[in-house]
Amino acid sequence: MAAPIRILTAVPICDGHDSAINTINLEFIRHGIEVIYLGYHRSVGDIVRAAIQEDVRAIGISSYNGGHIEFFAEVVNLLRKKGADDIKVFGGGGGTITHDDAAVMKRKGVEEVFFAGTSLEEMVKFVHQRYGKPRGKRARTKSFHQDLAHKLTEIEDSYSAGRKRPTPNAQRPISKSKRRHRTSNIKHQTSKVIGFTGPGGAGKTTLIDELVLRFLNQNPKGRIAILSHDPSVIGEGALLGDRATMINSQDDRVFMRSMATRGQAGGLSPATHDCLALLARSDFDYVIIETVGTGQEAMPFQKDGLIDLTVLVMNPDYGSRLQLQKIVMLDLADVVVVNKSDLQRARTAHTEIEQRLEQSRRNQQLIDTVAKRHRDPGVDRLFDLMSSQKNVAPRERRKK
Repeated sequence: MAAPIRILTAVPICDGHDSAINTINLEFIRHGIEVIYLGYHRSVGDIVRAAIQEDVRAIGISSYNGGHIEFFAEVVNLLRKKGADDIKVFGGGGGTITHDDAAVMKRKGVEEVFFAGTSLEEMVKFVHQRYGKPRGKRARTKSFHQDLAHKLTEIEDSYSAGRKRPTPNAQRPISKSKRRHRTSNIKHQTSKVIGFTGPGGAGKTTLIDELVLRFLNQNPKGRIAILSHDPSVIGEGALLGDRATMINSQDDRVFMRSMATRGQAGGLSPATHDCLALLARSDFDYVIIETVGTGQEAMPFQKDGLIDLTVLVMNPDYGSRLQLQKIVMLDLADVVVVNKSDLQRARTAHTEIEQRLEQSRRNQQLIDTVAKRHRDPGVDRLFDLMSSQKNVAPRERRKK
């Protein structure tokens, strides 16, 4: 089966009109397209960075606030400057973009402009016809992020095509020879890998974004990678929307890749292990992996062999004590975070979870956080725990 078409959609800076793009996103998803949604009020740099890291076929921009000729042109120009002109640009803006404007925009490199009255069916047909053909062989680039993004796509595509393992080229690590004097011959894991899981709505994405902010502030030259997952079924599209809520992670020192589960249960994709292994060998200080919102099942990372620290993020409103007993992940996580601990039931939840953890006798850490709160001390404590080498289990015990 061919890999789904991946596109990035976004709304420009100083434009908060997102109802149209949300409707279009849903229509794309219904027709088998994977949509990475970046959200609204996004700069040219944010859009191009995300498109390169996600290795999308095209960028769809919804602009209702004016300045579209200049903004679209800047996106096209920056893609060319970055050597990523294989990523195309299309978009629309209802009645704000005139036919004369569209003619200028096309001369500047925009592939298509949709006007008010264009049907959703026409937009879907355009994307399938223009971007549905397989990519040709691509040369290795001089950009670390582009090369890494291309290899991740190779890995995902190999699984979509039914191959059990990716091509040897996709398995080779990527590193910067000038950084820490490492070379591209790295064969061992060089990054600290931290896995985040937990039920949907617990605030995993917001929590990760706050941890990224602390990392960037503490490590002026450090780099971090994020592998994020959202659900989908085989042959269908997906809304990959974690980027839309990750404000602090819009940074050149953060590499983020969004993945759809493509029919696999358990919160991860069939290609996750190989993608994670590549990231772990590619000279990041940290690699963070976030699963789809999960329930009572076992920890999705247990068979992975790459994770140094597992973090289970929970909401105080998990139900009764009996429900708590059923959550197998509580027996396996290294750290349990009760997020949204400003809610009324949070104190009771902390006590009940603490008693539950005592049953496992594994000396697990329990931390209360309010990820949405500025400078939350609980998030500070979690970051300190992540940063401490002594709190990370030896990697040797995870080697196969």
